[in-house]
Amino acid sequence: MSERYEYVPHHLLRRPVRDIATGVEGELMAVINENVSDAGREHWIELAYIRRTCGREFTTAISNVESVG
Repeated sequence: MSERYEYVPHHLLRRPVRDIATGVEGELMAVINENVSDAGREHWIELAYIRRTCGREFTTAISNVESVG
């Protein structure tokens, strides 16, 4: 099995974005390809890390991220 995490370049990094699923807005801090494999199979997902104005970060699928403005 390869590394558990890989940073992915994205055109919206450090820009205002919105999580479509929740409507929460913030700044896209990172996109990470995360290995969430279990014992029998390898599986990777791309997670967006968004920092809200209060400083707290949350994750969502990168497919749920859209540009604000």
